[in-house]
Amino acid sequence: MQQLSLFDDIAPHPTEQEEIIALRKELEEQNYKYYVLSAPTMSDREFDEKMHRLEALEQKHPELFDSNSPTQHVGSDLGGSNGLNNSPTRGTTSRQSRTGSTDGFEQVTHRYPMLSLANTYSEEEIRDWLRRVYKGLEDVPDGAEPVEIVCELKFDGLSISLWYEHGQLVRAVTRGDGVHGDDVVQNIRTIATIPQTVSAGEGGGLPDTFEIRGEVLLPWENFERINRQREADEEPLFANPRNAASGTLKLLNPEVVRERGLEAYLYYVLGENLPGKTHYERLQMAARAGFNVSDAIRVCHSVEEVMDYIHYWDTERKTLPVATDGVVLKVNSLKQQEQLGYTAKTPRWAIAFKFAAEKQLTRLNSVSYQVGRTGAITPVANMEPVLLSGTIVKRATLNNEDFIRSLDLHEGDYVWVEKGGEIIPKITAVEPTKRASDTKAINFIRTCPECGAPLVRAEGEAAWRCPNENGCPPQLKGKMEHFVSRKAMNIDGLGAETIDLFYEKGWLRTIADIYDLQREQIAALPGFGEKSADRLMQGLEESKKVPWSRVLFALGIRFVGETTAKKLAKAYPSIDLLCAAGVEELQEVEDVGEEIAKAIVAHMGNDDNRRIIERLRAAGLQMESTESSEQLSDTLAGKSIVVSGVFRLHSRDEYKAMIEAHGGKNAGSVSAKTAFILAGDNMGPAKLDKARKLGIPVHSEDEFLQMIKDTTIDS
Repeated sequence: MQQLSLFDDIAPHPTEQEEIIALRKELEEQNYKYYVLSAPTMSDREFDEKMHRLEALEQKHPELFDSNSPTQHVGSDLGGSNGLNNSPTRGTTSRQSRTGSTDGFEQVTHRYPMLSLANTYSEEEIRDWLRRVYKGLEDVPDGAEPVEIVCELKFDGLSISLWYEHGQLVRAVTRGDGVHGDDVVQNIRTIATIPQTVSAGEGGGLPDTFEIRGEVLLPWENFERINRQREADEEPLFANPRNAASGTLKLLNPEVVRERGLEAYLYYVLGENLPGKTHYERLQMAARAGFNVSDAIRVCHSVEEVMDYIHYWDTERKTLPVATDGVVLKVNSLKQQEQLGYTAKTPRWAIAFKFAAEKQLTRLNSVSYQVGRTGAITPVANMEPVLLSGTIVKRATLNNEDFIRSLDLHEGDYVWVEKGGEIIPKITAVEPTKRASDTKAINFIRTCPECGAPLVRAEGEAAWRCPNENGCPPQLKGKMEHFVSRKAMNIDGLGAETIDLFYEKGWLRTIADIYDLQREQIAALPGFGEKSADRLMQGLEESKKVPWSRVLFALGIRFVGETTAKKLAKAYPSIDLLCAAGVEELQEVEDVGEEIAKAIVAHMGNDDNRRIIERLRAAGLQMESTESSEQLSDTLAGKSIVVSGVFRLHSRDEYKAMIEAHGGKNAGSVSAKTAFILAGDNMGPAKLDKARKLGIPVHSEDEFLQMIKDTTIDS
């Protein structure tokens, strides 16, 4: 950037000069948070408004032109065609190197620049854009085709460019900075809706080599499931499905990516010698070839039809299984697209209309505090009930103390509430004009609301915690609920309500107390009886067969989830070996960093926890690996197996455990690498069709059990 002092004689008003500099810096920082960190701190609308303000100021003061300004570049997700990208620009250059690799991914140059779209929140600006399109095509010779506009939903995910060569998926490149992106093809291969192979000419004309672009998304159902688990593990929640999808796609472990359950919608085909004269024709070719193309696409022939489409989906989008935040309009004719051309950043023949987030103003009645399983304190806003996106909202998380301070929240404030990503209620701002003069600021508590222990806040963490892990009721009950859960000890008959009842009676204080429960006591309780007591006793006995890796997960050590527990159990085949391990030694295990290692050492070094472990060992739990519970054979070694359907002889989880016990790997979707499908009743037709297409064998329960010689494992 040129030195501003060079313009002393013609310098703009200092306020505008300073505003340009400040806006450039702020927008760069927000781009980095949005694209690289997947943790934005500014709403899209606020960002867009600031970007438009910067554009206006730069047009007013061309002497301050800077090629590095966010207005001159598309945003970058590095580190973490005309190349159309269905996402509005957030423009900035990459902060990473443009060659080599970033964060473990190879960085490659796009064949065609991956541009963004101009965007607007105004229907009048959409009409203005349509007028510019018609005017730009006025010079077309007589007899030219009429102007058609393709309307399609703007999916709120992560842009991806898929490269097919000789019918094979060879690369999957993120948007990056629009010129370079990260190749995340191994993660993309875990997405069932993305074909691994496409036959030449399939779908009525797709060539042997082509590129197709689209959006990677996390469906609402999977987003909620992941956030529920993260909340239970007291990990930071994903703000919305877009951030979750972005973070997932940059993970280095494809199996974790597979478990998250990403989806993809494709919306643009490009390459050399592509058939078809319109954008819509090419999308239909892609759909026939097996790509997941939205069926909400519509070809419109008038301004009225375009506006009808926008109005319809502004309401109807709330029923969709994935997040959308607007509508994309594109000139249908490829010849007309070429005639209209491009600006420096965006095509003139396309624009995005973004839906406004629904928000309501309501009164804050109080702030309460919840204590989680690991002691994290979560503040919750209790509000006057308000109707938002079709549901009544009266509570919203306030995240942590820093968030409350950023809002400058006071008692009795009127607050603006939105549904984050259309699902999670969140307070976005305080309405200062309605604040009473004598109200007091909300101050975060300093003692536990349940047990009164002084709270602690570790350096670098946002959350305050109650350190009384073996004496605070919500923590004790939370640990027990985790311990008996399906993926841990899977104890039938002990749910949250039963644990709460037994806690109130004084029967349960630790997870070890569960194995001291007496059948006669339980049978005598109102609403239980002999059968309920017998079922619980049987569940306790069955849990003693649960393998060491799941016992380790059930202990509820902070940061040690199901996957990490499996890796630790393999590296340390007994509780005694794990207890003896130090921080540096533990970090040699895959995915175990310093923070996790310190948490393990602290847990195992706590006298109360060691006593609990010894009581569990004495009760008969598996505290070391055994041949019968960990690895039975290598019959399925190197095989990737998909389990699908409803089974008679064993549960789906039991079959997955058998596969791992015999050396195989569980896969969530069918691909060319799938060895076979273990199929029960009501197997999904899409998986079956894909298996037939790829020539993948499908085996029944009986065939599978014969394959592993009827060997079963306890799970």
